Amino acid sequence: MKEKKSFLERPAVQSILAAIVCIILGLLIGFLVLLAINPSGAGTGILAIIKNFLNYPSAPAQMKYLGNTLVKTAPLLMCALSINFCYKTGLFNIGAAGQFVVGSGACLFAALKLGLPWFVCLLFAILIGGVWGFAVGLLKAYANVNEVISGIMLNWIGLYLVNMLLSTVKESTSPYTMQVASTNKGALMPTLGLHTLFSNNKYVTIAVPLAIIVAIVIWIVLAKTKFGYEIQATGFNKEAARYAGMNEKRNIILTLVIGGALAGAGAAFLYLSGYEQWSVTQSSVPSMGFNGIAATFLGGLNPIGTIFSSFFIQHITSGGSYLDKSIYPSQIADLITSIIIYLCGFVLFFKLTLTKGLNKRKEKKS
Repeated sequence: MKEKKSFLERPAVQSILAAIVCIILGLLIGFLVLLAINPSGAGTGILAIIKNFLNYPSAPAQMKYLGNTLVKTAPLLMCALSINFCYKTGLFNIGAAGQFVVGSGACLFAALKLGLPWFVCLLFAILIGGVWGFAVGLLKAYANVNEVISGIMLNWIGLYLVNMLLSTVKESTSPYTMQVASTNKGALMPTLGLHTLFSNNKYVTIAVPLAIIVAIVIWIVLAKTKFGYEIQATGFNKEAARYAGMNEKRNIILTLVIGGALAGAGAAFLYLSGYEQWSVTQSSVPSMGFNGIAATFLGGLNPIGTIFSSFFIQHITSGGSYLDKSIYPSQIADLITSIIIYLCGFVLFFKLTLTKGLNKRKEKKS
């Protein structure tokens, strides 16, 4: 009879504990950096980052700025799910950042130039993001080009193509694209009354619940379907999957297409809320796709866990804006996030250490 695992031996519990260790260490190192810059305000500074919207004294203001955090959590979650889904096939989709970029260009061009409604703009973003993922998958499956290399190259190609494309819809006196709200209100995603829950924050749209629903669907696909089993089997061993009759090339391409579509949808979730405008002079790929790496690993490579880790990463990132700028740079929050990303690489080490400790305790008892 198979021995029942103890509470601490369960993979989900170990993933949660490992994530908590990463978070605590990341915040501790961030606090030490604040101490090194200016010891007198370090405690107040790290608390300001952790509190984020709770820095406001009134409940309505807190709810409004919680809404802002959720608005940016939705696209981050989609990028994290993109990376998560591809990782199950043994693929590191660092190209999610570029897929997010081209999705941004597609939805904004459709909204501002073509005057299309929001759901069509969303489909444009999903389609173009999927095409960008298809390019990476095709190179990987048939030319054995490492997906990290091709993904990074396509990130920059996508950035400059989008800058050129959206130059046709930018404001005349600034490098930013025209506002969706004033140019094509029909391209804004509907709120369905959600904005009233967050002190009439007009940026809180159905993108927030949609992202959560997508995460749940991804979990079901991976855990409960034949297709999910096939792509995970391909990730474990491509040769064994091929021997078992699975089409590993198709699985690789399809996985990256889906990953690209998820990241593209994330871009639409952000820009079709009206929360941000695209700058056609930016020379670096937006951090949303890269922050998705932290979110998916901090979430234990589980789509449900990724919902919570995405919120935490965005919570800390947004919290950096509440630092006293006369003492500390707001980039401290990005530094803490980067440290957490680095520590995520040790999640497996933490889990192995915990397992060894539990095994030793069992041996002593026996």
